[in-house]
Amino acid sequence: MTTLNTQIFHHDSNVDVTHKINTMELDNWINHLEYINKELNNLISICTKDLKNKLNDESVQERFNKKKIENETLLKALQKYGNSRAHIVECEDTQCDMVYITEHESYRRSYLYHLDKYRRLKDEFFNKIQGKFTLLKSH
Repeated sequence: MTTLNTQIFHHDSNVDVTHKINTMELDNWINHLEYINKELNNLISICTKDLKNKLNDESVQERFNKKKIENETLLKALQKYGNSRAHIVECEDTQCDMVYITEHESYRRSYLYHLDKYRRLKDEFFNKIQGKFTLLKSH
């Protein structure tokens, strides 16, 4: 994504600084979602092996599969959004800048919501696993 130079200069306006920070933030979101994709692949793989039988719960794998689809959908949307930001440099008025800033805030909310739901699912999974392994050890 080469939307604009993200180096912040003293002569940058507040709006320019905001756009640059938003670009850096977006890059971080995309990198994080790409990592979550890899992590979900690993979690799904773990669930498809012997663990599925020990858990007696096939919904865990299904929920990870669903979350993977949601993650890929959000990732594609953010990548598309990143490409659309190439036109920021063409903004000539505050209204144009505000459209981009408002859109970024909307994507931020979507990203944070997705992240929260993913973390909850993962925590729930690890709590289940921890309980099963504890039970297995004591027998």
